[in-house]
Amino acid sequence: MARTRAKDYDDKRDAMLHGAARIFARDGYDRASMNQLATELGVSKALLYHYYASKEALLFDIIETHLQELVEAVEEANDPEAEPRARLERLVTALLEAYRDADNEHRVQLSGLQLLPEAQQEQLKALERQLVAIFAEAVRQSNPSAFDNKPLLKPVTMSLFGMLNWFYMWFREDRGISRQDYAKLATHLLVSGVKELP
Repeated sequence: MARTRAKDYDDKRDAMLHGAARIFARDGYDRASMNQLATELGVSKALLYHYYASKEALLFDIIETHLQELVEAVEEANDPEAEPRARLERLVTALLEAYRDADNEHRVQLSGLQLLPEAQQEQLKALERQLVAIFAEAVRQSNPSAFDNKPLLKPVTMSLFGMLNWFYMWFREDRGISRQDYAKLATHLLVSGVKELP
């Protein structure tokens, strides 16, 4: 008979993922051991291995869970019928809100994805492409003629991600600009620039 999961299985898993992301972001994936992870997470090594057969499996789950949460947040905010600037601002705001309390997961995504086997990397890159595609369509909608038959959509969209992906490096809650105000600023900079494209 198959063993049933404890009611708090997902809560324990989420706590492990969040704690492991903090350790990987602080110490680096290569330097963190399963023994260290178990100790700092306050669980037995046996329990950690019950959830994750290897450190690699843990790394993959951190990144996959983070990316799935980003995709879900952005898909929920996406409104193709909205005015183009409002649509893009909603997407940017949703992404920045999804980054809240996920700085460590974001760091691990940026630095750890290439450490995984190729097949797992491809799974994660598919989620990244899904995210980029939603933003690319909103960027294109802001000035369709600027992108028709021109190879500009990807560079412009990735420039927006450049502004958003490094946000965690300098942003501090309650000091200076708010998340929402930065979403407006990033959208304004992007849309204003796109409108100037021939």
